[in-house]
Amino acid sequence: MESATSLRHVFLAYLLAVVMIVGLSLLAVVIVTSLYPDLSEQAVLQGLPGLLAGGLASSLALVVTVLVVARPPDAARLRLLPGRETGRSLLVMVVGVLALGQALDCLTSLLGLGNRGALPEIRRALAGAVGPDLFFAVIVIGVVAGTAEEVFFRGYMQAALRRRWPRWAAVVTTSVCFAILHVELIHAVLAFSLGLYLGFVTELTGSALPAVVCHVVNNAVFTLLTAVGVAVNGVGANAGLAAVAAVAFVGCFLWLRHAHALPAA
Repeated sequence: MESATSLRHVFLAYLLAVVMIVGLSLLAVVIVTSLYPDLSEQAVLQGLPGLLAGGLASSLALVVTVLVVARPPDAARLRLLPGRETGRSLLVMVVGVLALGQALDCLTSLLGLGNRGALPEIRRALAGAVGPDLFFAVIVIGVVAGTAEEVFFRGYMQAALRRRWPRWAAVVTTSVCFAILHVELIHAVLAFSLGLYLGFVTELTGSALPAVVCHVVNNAVFTLLTAVGVAVNGVGANAGLAAVAAVAFVGCFLWLRHAHALPAA
């Protein structure tokens, strides 16, 4: 009964996070539109101000949820202490997540899905951002959002599930919940794939901190490249880059498995 109750608390915490994200996002809409009275509501919400406001709202909701449900918020219990990672393995983990992200991005384009879903809207909002706008975009989307999502999902949720379920079940379930939070189907599928890798990294090292680093770097690089207009066009270019990125990702994955044996389940 204790395990069932504890698991119920984990999923209630997830539900609480979703409700708080919706509520704080609505509040963010009111605030950000009031700051730009000369622009239409659509222009504000589909532009960089709306993107950053939404990112801050969801990040705040996730962090507050952790502080509410994980009492006291113990760093060791949330796996926010250094684990078995080394400097070299952390670098390989980061290269792995960048390679995976690039492979998925190219695959999306090859399947004709590059202009569908939420990601094209995010790219349009970031396009041309410079100076302070670009700085705040990197901080919010990269550092704040990446950290908040990992603290909740890999630090709190996966750790809690892992104490009661097999490793694979905790990683997959957390990745599914992480994907659902991204709402739109294409973005959710990409988030699920990245979530599996970040969950693997967390279990490999026994710490959520490497996943935080990977997520932050991935989001920051995406933000910077999108802002300066770096894009891969054409079937040939996307196919070639997808192949290179996939080989790089598999190489990183295998190296990590060899260098860091997973602890006993």
